[in-house]
Amino acid sequence: MTEIRIPEKVNRILATLQQAGYEAYAVGGCVRDSLLGREPNDWDITTSARPEQVKSLFRRTVDTGIQHGTVTVMAGRDAFEVTTYRIDGTYEDGRHPDNVTYTASLAEDLKRRDFTINALAYNPEDGLVDLFDGTGDMQKKVIRAVGDPQERFSEDALRIMRAVRFSAQLGYSIDAGTREAVEKHAPDLCRISAERIHAELTKLLVSPHPDELRTLYETGISAVILPELDRCMPVPQNNPHHRYTVGEHIIHSVTAVRADETLRYTMLFHDLGKAACRTTDENGIDHFYGHAEISADLAHRIMRRLKFDNATADRVYTLVKYHGLEIAETPSGVRKAAVRVGADLFPLLFEVKLADAAAQSEYHAEEKRRGVAAVRKIYEEILSEKNCLSLKELAVSGSDLIAAGMKPGKGIGEVLRIMLEDVLETPEHNEKQYLLEKYRDVVKNGCKTR
Repeated sequence: MTEIRIPEKVNRILATLQQAGYEAYAVGGCVRDSLLGREPNDWDITTSARPEQVKSLFRRTVDTGIQHGTVTVMAGRDAFEVTTYRIDGTYEDGRHPDNVTYTASLAEDLKRRDFTINALAYNPEDGLVDLFDGTGDMQKKVIRAVGDPQERFSEDALRIMRAVRFSAQLGYSIDAGTREAVEKHAPDLCRISAERIHAELTKLLVSPHPDELRTLYETGISAVILPELDRCMPVPQNNPHHRYTVGEHIIHSVTAVRADETLRYTMLFHDLGKAACRTTDENGIDHFYGHAEISADLAHRIMRRLKFDNATADRVYTLVKYHGLEIAETPSGVRKAAVRVGADLFPLLFEVKLADAAAQSEYHAEEKRRGVAAVRKIYEEILSEKNCLSLKELAVSGSDLIAAGMKPGKGIGEVLRIMLEDVLETPEHNEKQYLLEKYRDVVKNGCKTR
């Protein structure tokens, strides 16, 4: 019998339910991940007990989804969702059942789940319950819908994206019939909330196989959730620096950068503006002047549409905007670039540039890599020397300027920026007495005498 190591708290919940005369199993992704030798993110439990019966057995519970049969059982600081076996009613909104009917049958409950690899249940007494050959599909590395895929996707359109996301996370292919249903129902994703789309897209992007973005395009999913990428897929790049279409370059660049959310979204968005600004010169060479700014604006719009948090959106926007920034290989050039991009993001820009270059042709490839390495080395020396790289690190503050006789207002910021430019050129100038003396007339008269 297949054995799975279940956490003690989960075992206690299962035992409590079973001792009260109910069936109870760990179910879904936690069973799948355990069979794959992965550490489950959470443990879900399915049971024949009704929600009110579950609540009566445990001291601390939360009604997180009681309308759909789910009660969260608290065990110390850990939370475990316990859901009653159920049969789902109709899905009028393409996401949630209008009603649920409780059932005493585990088989009926597993029948409503999305994919065979997630329709697995386990407890130590009965072992593994696998009614739809999920383990066989795991051995074949296939994502296959439970029962009729057309029906599964018509119930919940988010499952369309989940099929591709699981493919990306596990390195599995999508069963032919399931993929056919994905293509047919892809337009239904317009009914899914932006937050859900964002969550699934993020999981796909940070997976080991972000190149499954190509499947989003081939199945028509990106036409609904990310039409900006669709427009880029066929756009040619007849230029010595490139070997792929814009869309393929984007996908290769996403794959080339490490699995960090900010970095992967940056690469996904960094060239989206190229579809709008492609020009071809008299020699047949394509150019994309101004594409970084257009891409940054598109990224901003997409991130608002997909409900990004402000911090991530700002970071991605900045990196997209400056991904093509030319940086002089001098200390002052690097200091100025670091201030322009932001000291916290500047190190990430190196990774962006390397990923961008990795998805280009071999034309001047070594020179590009060498340039990034040179700038990175200079930047590390700047950090080790603790050079001033922001207004916060400037030896003079706004209060110093006011104390020196300057009137409060916008002019203070302008004077501080003038001083910062000086210090970026010559770090030794970052001394209060020197700066106040050198810019005495500017402080006295504002920026008029600059």
